[in-house]
Amino acid sequence: MHFRTTLIAAFVSLLIGSVMPVSAQTNSAGQSDQSGPTYADLAALADSAQLVLRAEIRKQAVVEPERAPGLAPGYARLYITARTQALLSGNAAVGEQLNYLADVPLNAEGKVPRLKRLQVLLFANTVPGRPGAVQLVAPTGQMQHSADIEARLRPILTELAQPDSPPQVTGVRDAFSVRGNLAGESETQIFLDTQSGTPASISVLRRPGRVPVWGISWGEIIDSAARPPAPNSIGWYRLACALPAQLPASALYSDDAAARRQAAADYIFVKQSLGPCARRLPVF
Repeated sequence: MHFRTTLIAAFVSLLIGSVMPVSAQTNSAGQSDQSGPTYADLAALADSAQLVLRAEIRKQAVVEPERAPGLAPGYARLYITARTQALLSGNAAVGEQLNYLADVPLNAEGKVPRLKRLQVLLFANTVPGRPGAVQLVAPTGQMQHSADIEARLRPILTELAQPDSPPQVTGVRDAFSVRGNLAGESETQIFLDTQSGTPASISVLRRPGRVPVWGISWGEIIDSAARPPAPNSIGWYRLACALPAQLPASALYSDDAAARRQAAADYIFVKQSLGPCARRLPVF
């Protein structure tokens, strides 16, 4: 018993920095109780995780409050042992048994829920030098498994694994608009910064008597036939959830006031076309 307590204490000391208090109403697995995760919720978790697994919880041990800094009121921090059932994504070696920390809400009686045999989805990273140990990428990195959530998750994992998957957008670098020969004709180019440095640009075309059209080019070549990303795709997620609400003034380097206004208006047009980045889980 003393050995097990020492082992848990060592594990807690190693992983304590990865556990953050959950700020939303969650069920016993740490999942939002509202209507389940949105596409953006699942994409954000999957995008941050080295491993996405389906597992079954086999054991749990409560971490003493003094070893659980940052624990939110009404929650318990658990040291969990789970059995791997399926590796949905990731290229790291995964054993049959996993150990990790998770914050879970107390039940209506104020007690720690019994999670044994609960089927969960885990979004996690490996722990160097600790075989079988993983760190959840967020407080919501453990969620109760359902066939519906897994079915929605699998296409996200497939897209993220593609060599040409759209890169993470980190901001807007430059934007300019050029008037055409006809009244009401213009073309706006918006160049984006990405985490990988891969070029990405948005084009907005306006023609007299026609509905404005826009598209995104992921790469060096600006494709005149580019189209908007499909809703609930990684391309959509990269733009809808990363672009700022307004075009940054620093991105507008033209001295032409009309061109600056057009570029800003076209940026808003793109944002409105994308729609909101709906989230139900706490943003991490």
